[in-house]
Amino acid sequence: MDLSFTPAEQAFRQEVASFLEKELPPATRKKVLDGLHVTPQETIQWQKILHRKGWGGPNWAKEFGGTGWDPVRQFIFEEESAAAGAPRLLPFGLKMVGPVIMRFGNEAQQQRHLPRILAADDWWCQGYSEPGSGSDLASVKTRAERQGDHYLVNGQKTWITLAQHANWIFALVRTDPSAKAQAGISFLLIDMRTPGVTVRPIIMLDEGHEVNEVWFEDVKVPVENLVGEENKGWTYAKFLLGHERTNIAGIGGSKRELARLKRIAALEQKHGRPLDQDPAFAARLATVEIELMALEITNLRVLSAEAERRAPGPEASLLKIKGTEIQQALSELMVQAVGPAALPFDPAVMDGAPPALDPAYAAPLAATYGNLRKTSIYGGSNEIQKNIITQMILGL
Repeated sequence: MDLSFTPAEQAFRQEVASFLEKELPPATRKKVLDGLHVTPQETIQWQKILHRKGWGGPNWAKEFGGTGWDPVRQFIFEEESAAAGAPRLLPFGLKMVGPVIMRFGNEAQQQRHLPRILAADDWWCQGYSEPGSGSDLASVKTRAERQGDHYLVNGQKTWITLAQHANWIFALVRTDPSAKAQAGISFLLIDMRTPGVTVRPIIMLDEGHEVNEVWFEDVKVPVENLVGEENKGWTYAKFLLGHERTNIAGIGGSKRELARLKRIAALEQKHGRPLDQDPAFAARLATVEIELMALEITNLRVLSAEAERRAPGPEASLLKIKGTEIQQALSELMVQAVGPAALPFDPAVMDGAPPALDPAYAAPLAATYGNLRKTSIYGGSNEIQKNIITQMILGL
C-alpha cells in the first residue's frame, strides 16, 4: 500500500492552504492557535464561508451537496485546516447525523435536513448518553411511545455537548421496552424547540458550559422524524459511532498542538537553556511526536480501506484510543513545560480576556489539560474500545 501523496494531492493541499490563508478570519485563527474558546458565531461564520466555496461538506457525496472528496483529500483538508487555526467543524451534523440521514433516511428527511446542515442553518447535538447508560448505550431508558401520527418521548439525556446552542437533537429512544437490549431502540430526530424539551447546564471544573442535561417531558415527535425502521436504531447508532470515533482521533488538531508545544518549549528555560534542549524533556516530546506519526500512518491506512466501503470498521477504535491518549499527553507536556505558571487559570482568559500574569501562553493550559481528560471517555470509553478490538479484530 502506497501511503505517499500523489502530485495531484499535493496540489490540492496547496489549494486548501491558499484558501485558508485568504478566507480564515484572523481573529478566529489567533484564538484557535492560542488554545482559546471560539464563539458559536465564529463557528457558524466559518461553516458559511466554506459553504459558499462549495466545501461545506468535506466528507459528503456530491449528490447531497458535498465535495465528493475521497478520504485522502478529506484528511488533507482537515490537517491543513487545523494547522492554519480554523475552527473545528461541528461534527454532530456533518460527521454524525448527516451521514446517517444520507444512508438510512428517506428522501424527505434528506431534502429537509441536509442542506440546512451544510449552510449552518441548523445546529445539531447528540442525544445518546443517559445517567447509567454511557458506554453501555444498549441500556438507554428514554421512552418513545407511538400515539397515532406522533411519538410521545419521556426521559433524560446527559453530557450533551453544546445542547445550549442546538435547535435539533438526534436521539436513541426505546420504542419496545419488552425487547432485549439493542433490539428495541429507535433513532429519532427531535426539534429542540418542541414543548417539553428542557436544557439544563452542567458547569465543569474549569467553569465552562460545554455539556448539558436534556429532559424530555411528554414531547410530541412526528412519526416522520423516525430514521429508518422502528426498533432498528442500534444499527444506525453503530454506523454513526464509527464516524465519531474516527473523528475523535483528531490528528490534525494534535499536529497543531504539537507545534504549539514546541513553541512553548523553545521559550521556557531550564538550567539556563531552552527546555527543548533538555535531554529528558526532548526525549518525551520526541516520543509523543513519533506516536503521532505512527497514528497518522495508521489513519491513512484506515482511510484507504474506508474508500472501498461505506462506513469505518472496528479499526476506528484503534484511532480513538491512541488519538485521545496523544491529545492528553500533549496537554500534559505543555503544563509541565510551563510549570507553576500554568496552574492558576482565569476562565475569562479562555474567552479572550487579557491574562493577568505572564507568560500569556500559559493562561489556557490548565483549563485545556482538565478538559481533555474527558476524551478517553466520550465516544465510547477507551476500555470499551479495547474490548471491541479484542472481539472484532483479534477474534478473542
